[in-house]
Amino acid sequence: MRRLHLKSLVRDGGILVNIHSLIQLLVVLEECRTAEAVVDELNHIFTSYGFEYYGLLRYPKHSEELAGSVLVSHWPEGWSQVYVAKKYMLNDPSMRYLAHAQRPFRWRDSLLALRKDPHSRRMEQMMAAAAGYGLRDGYTFPIHGRGGILGMMGMGGKSIELAPVEISLFEAIARKAFWRLIELRGDETAIVEDLSGADTRLTRREMEILQYLAEGMTSVEIGKQLQISNHTVDWYMNGLQDKLKARNRQHAVAVAFRHGLIS
Repeated sequence: MRRLHLKSLVRDGGILVNIHSLIQLLVVLEECRTAEAVVDELNHIFTSYGFEYYGLLRYPKHSEELAGSVLVSHWPEGWSQVYVAKKYMLNDPSMRYLAHAQRPFRWRDSLLALRKDPHSRRMEQMMAAAAGYGLRDGYTFPIHGRGGILGMMGMGGKSIELAPVEISLFEAIARKAFWRLIELRGDETAIVEDLSGADTRLTRREMEILQYLAEGMTSVEIGKQLQISNHTVDWYMNGLQDKLKARNRQHAVAVAFRHGLIS
């Protein structure tokens, strides 16, 4: 029993370290000043988790080639060419399920969800081909906007188990990295977001943090002012950005001014 207890402590301790790293990444992505820096940070966290391959892309339009929607990717050598040449996108269960998914999902679960689809056999063949290139399993994180699906982040390779809290944090990272790359590369005109649906019902604490942010204070400075940790401030900021439909902190302040939340 004691041995099992020690194993549990080691596992839980590892998850806590991972959670800390993911929260830190949310802050670091906000501070990145180049697209290359964003890519480096993503590559570092994926590698540290054991995910060998990944991709972040805009949801391709019907008339758009998949390659034109890619923001950043690292897939097995030769796989991208095979994927395009054999038109695997049409039978990729993760891409087919993406348009209907409201939450992150595992690739194998998307295949299971579509098992009654007329093309399920072709999907199985496509997944078998992917496994031959080392893509045995992975996760997809949908990125939604007011009008529906905007993009996605995928990461995979060998089968890796993520805790629910880690999945939630990776979901936040997907959104943050997506909008940061769009902004840094000047591609904002490619995605039009309706901000009229911003939720302006903020709590007292959110209002306090927003006001301090507008004054140019950092998370550490706000945390000291409110006597909470800077990580707690960052959690509030992520919630604020979601409510205000803002791409980053500066955008959140701009939206708040527009709605008269701060002055």
